[in-house]
Amino acid sequence: MNALRLYWHTDFERHQVSAGHPESVARIQAVKKGLGEEDIWNSGQVVDAPLADLALLTSIHPEAYVERVKKACQSGPGVIDSMDTEVSPGSWDAALRVVGAGCLAVDHILTGKTRTAFIPGRPPGHHARREQAMGFCLFANISLAAVYALDHYDIDRLAIVDWDVHHGNGTQEIFYHNERVLYVSVHEHPLFPGTGRPDETGSGQGLGCTLNFPLKAGCGDDEYAQLIKGPIADRLLEFNPDIILISAGFDAHLADPLGHMRITTDGFRSMTESVTHLASTTSQGRIISFLEGGYNLEALSDSIAAHVNVFKESTL
Repeated sequence: MNALRLYWHTDFERHQVSAGHPESVARIQAVKKGLGEEDIWNSGQVVDAPLADLALLTSIHPEAYVERVKKACQSGPGVIDSMDTEVSPGSWDAALRVVGAGCLAVDHILTGKTRTAFIPGRPPGHHARREQAMGFCLFANISLAAVYALDHYDIDRLAIVDWDVHHGNGTQEIFYHNERVLYVSVHEHPLFPGTGRPDETGSGQGLGCTLNFPLKAGCGDDEYAQLIKGPIADRLLEFNPDIILISAGFDAHLADPLGHMRITTDGFRSMTESVTHLASTTSQGRIISFLEGGYNLEALSDSIAAHVNVFKESTL
């Protein structure tokens, strides 16, 4: 079994946005630089991200919405649903490959081919709602992988840990009534999109399966570590997921232009170590990490290198 597989395709670079937009192709080039310094590319651990079948998308998104996104991409460049969410003709295949990568990573992890997976894809996904693109996101990448895992494998439950500086409103909304998915978010508040209050804890059968930790601007390594090693760890151990998925945004870094937090690169390494340790206790070490935000290129490159290196070196 490999300790790590990385899922990649050049189509991730074909999602084009206008000059000055923070979610630019330069992000993915920074990711490649960071991973190159860790020598991932020559390790035999890189897997081609496939195009997702449209049936996968409709496990969450209505067919009419999927078709609307496709048409918007094909007729681009332009925007869809909100002025910050831009699309181009290359965005369609890029988005499909992020979803395809997530589902293939589920296959590989739950059949024992690898223990951890990292998907440095774009566009990101945790703001995407069932019928609405927003916050740079088109499809609910991590949620689609979660639904695929629950529908196709003999697992009881999974957890999603989201440390992007922005609350993952799309992910929360999709699983708000679902007792088989624990969604945990640590995020700056108030900040876009304005959701993620402590009293948002789930509904119906999913009551108690949403856990939000909104933090004031200026929090850093210590505040995040206290949460991840304290109440988040306690809830994950209690929930006992079969696999952990991470919405790995790096925009809480102290150098990031879109947030006001003060996490360092070492802080992201420590957070990854904490979740990896929890996964070794609850989930046989099984983790899939999806790139979400992160808009200072140097900080993004360094943080991803640190994040992925923890997976490379992890042992059960």
